[in-house]
Amino acid sequence: MSLAFKVITSFSSIFTTAYSAIESIISSPNQETNHQPDHAFQAPSATDKRSPCPMVNALANHAYLPRDGSNVSLLKLIQAAKEGINLAPDATLIVGLKALQTSTTGSWLTFNLDDLNKHGVIEHDASLSRKDVFFGDNHSFSPETWETVFKHFRGLEKIPLEVAARARKERVENAKASNPEFNLTEDHARFSVLETCLYLMVFGEGTQGNARTDWVKVLFEEERLPFQEGFKRSPTMLTLGQILELHKKVGAF
Repeated sequence: MSLAFKVITSFSSIFTTAYSAIESIISSPNQETNHQPDHAFQAPSATDKRSPCPMVNALANHAYLPRDGSNVSLLKLIQAAKEGINLAPDATLIVGLKALQTSTTGSWLTFNLDDLNKHGVIEHDASLSRKDVFFGDNHSFSPETWETVFKHFRGLEKIPLEVAARARKERVENAKASNPEFNLTEDHARFSVLETCLYLMVFGEGTQGNARTDWVKVLFEEERLPFQEGFKRSPTMLTLGQILELHKKVGAF
């Protein structure tokens, strides 16, 4: 079997599996998962795999994704995002299909969370909370990097869209100035904006922003969903259309 045919048939299987399940996921009741014992926070062990993405890691730390971070399927990622933060399947697919391109599991259908450490697919320069790959560790939380972003939010109860957008923009400018091999492609820049949109949507007021500062801090610094601080996932699904609307606003700065 040729490699090209293997790719085509494998991705056909991915889409068939994902889309056959999406309707049932969307139509399933919005069960309250905020305080279920099965989704209690548990910090990862030394052998658990984690990604450069705080939100993905939080889903694993709450067991919406496998706690060991291994062999995550596209369908599992879609289900986890809906159950944990009520993110619509079409929005999750944007990340999920990219994630499969990094897979080292031996299967076209799954990936490990640490596969996402691969530079230039989802992981990119100018992360809000990670160092650029030029400086070595591009996947672990960097307090120094995060402080350059969080300083814009300190003292605010909520993070306005404009403040979040400017914090992201300044982070990109600082990374460009300090990294002699800085490279942020157009595709990576879109993902960079998307990351800001995600925390604004999940912890804020839809497309208006205004994410609660303490909730955002918990996500980035502890990779935990801030249930104990009062967070509850949106009662309505967060759609791709809403994210694209917010993406346009954040990207305009």
